[in-house]
Parts: sequence; structure tokens; C-alpha cells
Amino acid sequence: MASQIDEQQVQHVASLAKLKFTDAELSEFTPQLESIIDLFETLEKVDTTGVKPMTSATDQVNVMREDVAVNSNQREALLKNAPEAENGYIKVPAIIDESGDAE
Repeated sequence: MASQIDEQQVQHVASLAKLKFTDAELSEFTPQLESIIDLFETLEKVDTTGVKPMTSATDQVNVMREDVAVNSNQREALLKNAPEAENGYIKVPAIIDESGDAE
């Protein structure tokens, strides 16, 4: 059973999502949304009895390396690359004006 979506319904959904469409875009998106809803209706008919839910498309658990903190003792090399350093720290411009005379 194919869904019948009209432009007024698409406009309503768009307004809920805070989107604005031109009339041309509305005419283009209405059949697209209808096709998407039809796909979901088709998927609803598939019998999934006994199918184990899956959370991933692969059986790999974690392909990344273990996240281990290491002390690489490269502070001096890092500070050499910094535009400005002071007392062993990278010096950055102030972003908060604490002078109290903000206008």
C-alpha cells in the first residue's frame, strides 16, 4: 500500500524542522519523501522472527589500538614549535577581558 504524501504534509514536516522550501523544492521533495516512506513500509513487511539484532555490520570489535597514556618527554621539542612559550607552557592570547571596562 503506497503512501500518499502531499506538499502540505511536506511543508508541515519542514516547518517542524525549521526548514523553508521554495515551491520548486517542495515539488521536488514531495515524491522523494513519498518514496522513502514507501521503502519503510516495504521493510515493515519483512519477517524478522528469529533474526538476531545487530549493532554493527562487521564482527570486528575494535580495530583501533589500545588508548594508553605515555610520557614521551618531548616537552622541549613541542615548545620549540610553539609561536610563544613561557615557563614551560605554550602562551596563547587572552580571550577573556578581565579589565572590567568592556563596552
